[in-house]
Amino acid sequence: MATHPVNLGGVHHVAYRCKDAKETVEFYERALGMEFTKAFAEDHVPSTGAYDPYMHVFLEAGNGNVLAFFELPEQPDMGRDGNTPEWVQHLAFKVGSEDELTAAKEHLEGLGLDVLGPTHHGIFKSIYFFDPNGHRVELAADIGTAEQYAELKRVSRPMLDEWSETKKAPRHAAWLHEIANAENAKKAAQ
Repeated sequence: MATHPVNLGGVHHVAYRCKDAKETVEFYERALGMEFTKAFAEDHVPSTGAYDPYMHVFLEAGNGNVLAFFELPEQPDMGRDGNTPEWVQHLAFKVGSEDELTAAKEHLEGLGLDVLGPTHHGIFKSIYFFDPNGHRVELAADIGTAEQYAELKRVSRPMLDEWSETKKAPRHAAWLHEIANAENAKKAAQ
């Protein structure tokens, strides 16, 4: 395969809208221990020149990954896509282990947040909660084996091709759900 002309070095930052920049920064500092690293504020959008005052804040999410938010006080109130279920659009962060996931859940619940999970996904477990802007946040701990990840990579293209033709869930990776279901049944029996 020829070298691709674009050589990515990772995600520079991901940006979302927020209702209140200060409240958002303080939430992510308190809830997830993120470090607030930068803030930009302008009256005109640099890329378009349009007048649209904003505050743009940046938080370090670990390993050079940055989460950013825009507060846009002169735009209509934030909304969400009413045609997309709230579980679809989310921010997912990695934690190092199941124990860290459990500790994070206890910490977040101690802050008064409603936390869903952990949910078993076969190769990782996750918890879910919402930030003050209504963005769904996920914390995930990988638990899969190298062989499981290799198998998922192997079947990814056939699954995508089948989905593209049928719009029905392919069964190439049904074993993921079987793993999760077996663990859930085991817990229920205890």
